[in-house]
Amino acid sequence: MKTIQLRRYTLVDGAYDAFVEWWHEAMPAVRPPAGFTIEFAYGLRESNEFVWAVSVAGDRDEFRRLEEAYLASDARAAVFEGVPQRVVRSDVGFVDDIAA
Repeated sequence: MKTIQLRRYTLVDGAYDAFVEWWHEAMPAVRPPAGFTIEFAYGLRESNEFVWAVSVAGDRDEFRRLEEAYLASDARAAVFEGVPQRVVRSDVGFVDDIAA
């Protein structure tokens, strides 16, 4: 069993390149060591959007347990330290695999 969380962001105007660069350096460095797999990440430059998915082996309760630990971690705090807010709107939720 795998639980997937889809994360959709609308970025601050003019912050697309800086956000993508930061994300590319930060998330692969902190999410996998915390027990997550990054499933994919896509940017939509024309609409200033960024969409990605992260998963955990296990159910939603396991995902929530790992996310709680991740959000409180020093590693996460370090990659966000001094980073300006570049996300205007976020839509985050669990998805169902309907293709299988």
